[in-house]
Amino acid sequence: MTRTPAPAPARRIRRTVGSVAAVAALTAGLLGASAAQAPRASATACTGTTGVTVVVDFTALGGGIETGCAPGDPASGLAALTGAGFPYAFHPRYPGFVCKINALPATCTNPTGTAYWSYWHAQHGGPWSYSSLGAGSYDPAPGDVEGWSFGAGAQPGITAP
Repeated sequence: MTRTPAPAPARRIRRTVGSVAAVAALTAGLLGASAAQAPRASATACTGTTGVTVVVDFTALGGGIETGCAPGDPASGLAALTGAGFPYAFHPRYPGFVCKINALPATCTNPTGTAYWSYWHAQHGGPWSYSSLGAGSYDPAPGDVEGWSFGAGAQPGITAP
C-alpha cells in the first residue's frame, strides 16, 4: 500500500505542533534547571543563619503582615526583599525610593508624604531599629531580620520573628 503524502497545510500543522512541543520541553528543562540552582523563597522566617528573614506589614493598606525567607546571603536589602518573595517598584521620579511592594499601594506616594514604605532591621526576637541606609546600600547578614511597614514611619506590627 502506498502512502499518499498529507497536503501541505497538514504537514505544516504537524511540524508546528512538533516544534511547539520541543520548545515547551526545552523551556521546562531550562526552568527546572534554573529552579534547582536558585534558592527558593519561603513563606516563613529563616532558621538560624540560613538566610535573611523579611517581614512586610501591609496593615495600613488593608492587608496583613507577611513573612518570608531570602535564602543565603543577599547582597542588599532589596535583594533580600525580592529573595523572600516580595517584588518591589521604585518611585518613577525618585530612583531608589521603594514606592510599591507586591504592587501596593496602587499609586506611588511622594517620599516627603506621610505614607511611605519605611525600612527596619532587627535580630530574631529583638527590637526594630529604623534603617539609616537605603535598602539598596544596606547589606544584611544571614540571620538578620529586615522589616518593611507602610505608613507614617511606624515599625512593623510584630516582633522580629
